[in-house]
Amino acid sequence: MDIAYIPSPSRGVLHLGPIPLRAYAFCIILGVVVAVWLGSKRWVARGGAKHTVGDIAVWAVPFGLVGGRLYHVITDGGRLYFAEGKNPWDAFKIWEGGLGIWGAVALGAVGAWIGARRRGVPLPAYADAIAPGIALAQAMGRWGNYFNQELYGRSTTLPWGLEIDKTLSNGEVVKGVYHPTFLYESLWCVGVALLVIWADRRFKLGHGRAFALYVAAYTVGRFWIEALRIDDAHVYLGLRLNDWVSIAVFLGAVAYFVIVGRKRPGREDPASIDPAAHEAVEEARNDAKNDVMSGKKDVKGGKAATGTAAETDAKATGEDARNPI
Repeated sequence: MDIAYIPSPSRGVLHLGPIPLRAYAFCIILGVVVAVWLGSKRWVARGGAKHTVGDIAVWAVPFGLVGGRLYHVITDGGRLYFAEGKNPWDAFKIWEGGLGIWGAVALGAVGAWIGARRRGVPLPAYADAIAPGIALAQAMGRWGNYFNQELYGRSTTLPWGLEIDKTLSNGEVVKGVYHPTFLYESLWCVGVALLVIWADRRFKLGHGRAFALYVAAYTVGRFWIEALRIDDAHVYLGLRLNDWVSIAVFLGAVAYFVIVGRKRPGREDPASIDPAAHEAVEEARNDAKNDVMSGKKDVKGGKAATGTAAETDAKATGEDARNPI
């Protein structure tokens, strides 16, 4: 009896006339939108201005895309783009997949730092606000791999196995049922986002610790998921390159979390994290004060006008009394 496996889409591109609409790109874009939306809500809740997260994302997102692609090309490009018979220009075809999360976060942080400096915002506070959104963006981005039929794991007979039927660029046909590692990582990232949101509310994480928790939790999942994957990768001492990177990043994130937690417990002062929000509050206070002062002047003016009118009426009454008709 056949088992109902998860089917892969027959194609990941729809054509609107001459314009290709790629599911991979839509997944990335949707992830960015969700990350900015959630990050903005968290930032405002911490005392920041409404549009700060979006303004900084204008810098962080392009840097992150470039960084993700560079990491992929540098670590895997020798075989995929620069080996004999390969086309180096394919390295620019980002829509075909190939974004390394390590490069995306590293160079994206550089872009966020530039944007944060321009806004006068402390980068650790911004990173804490955006951390769960980044995890959700990764969860959505992994579905782009599903539409591209890539990054699956070893063969499996599990009922949630992913059915693959595709022809590679070298003419090789891949057909079978494999571990849906894209799904594993997507679900793991959702769990990471929920963990960070819960821990942040429970322990009031600040000064970059919520972001460090996200990084540490993500690397744990990436380590075991990476062990299931069968795509080509550099292997050192029996572990794939991304496993070694996961170990190093995990240790760094945990060290940061512990050290900063001891030196700077709690969160940043809400009044100090976003000058734009502080200016908006001061402006609102000044407007309210001016409205109050204006109201007092109106009351005094009304009293003065009333008094003058009364005096005029009294004079007129007196004159009428002296000069009756």
